[in-house]
Amino acid sequence: MVNLVTDSVSDLPPEVAKDMGITVIPLNVHFGTETYEDGIELTSDEFYHKLEGSSTLPTTSAPSAGLFAEVFDRLAEKTNEVLAVFLSRKLSATYDTALQGMKLMKKKCQVEVVDSTLGIMGQGLLVIEAAKRALAGASLNEIVSAVAETIPRIHIRVTLDTLKYLAMGGRIGKAQALIGSMLKINPILGIKDGEAFPFARVRSRTKATEWLYEFAANFSKVKALAVEYGTNAAEAKALAKRIASVFPNVPLYVSNVSPVIGTHTGPSVLSVTVLEG
Repeated sequence: MVNLVTDSVSDLPPEVAKDMGITVIPLNVHFGTETYEDGIELTSDEFYHKLEGSSTLPTTSAPSAGLFAEVFDRLAEKTNEVLAVFLSRKLSATYDTALQGMKLMKKKCQVEVVDSTLGIMGQGLLVIEAAKRALAGASLNEIVSAVAETIPRIHIRVTLDTLKYLAMGGRIGKAQALIGSMLKINPILGIKDGEAFPFARVRSRTKATEWLYEFAANFSKVKALAVEYGTNAAEAKALAKRIASVFPNVPLYVSNVSPVIGTHTGPSVLSVTVLEG
């Protein structure tokens, strides 16, 4: 059976990853001289508490090539086919480092590394779809083809109270155009062509949340949904409940935005992801 690998930016709920046999490789978060493995040595709650009390912005880094080689070799002991789906290479060196890790492998195994061009639960929903096919017995080539067909049907929208974290972290992409016009504005961002892209501007958090709801509700066919948050779980759960009422038979995941992404979005992040049916 094909084994699935992804990174911690996928924001997969731990129970989902465990139940579907998905291996999650953590990225790193650096607070000064301290380094933490994303989601393992530093939970989201711990991270946001630490972020709000920090005078300097933390930094992030990809896993080492050696770690990728170690994971791939371990999986090679039980399978001869591995599909690894990682966040957009425009946002991180993770994809390229994974390719380096393949060259360090000691065991024989066919490993296919895919740039999702996505992140957060957009990437997560993609990996879940791939894992479903793997569990159903699909071949590696079949799953790779399905992943390529699925990527354009995944739509991510995110609202933030400020763009300062994105700007400071260098991941702002084409949302740079919004800088200078952000007074009392809540941006709506997405991922387009693998990087942050501005889609709309609204004038309050309430309107931003309503925008996200309407964005999801306006799809006629939906296969899966996700709502994510930084620190405001109640806000996210209320939004998820409204969206679920529109699509009562569609899987909807509520997840915490990982520390690595939180470094670049800040604690106010709220997102909706739609896998179009």
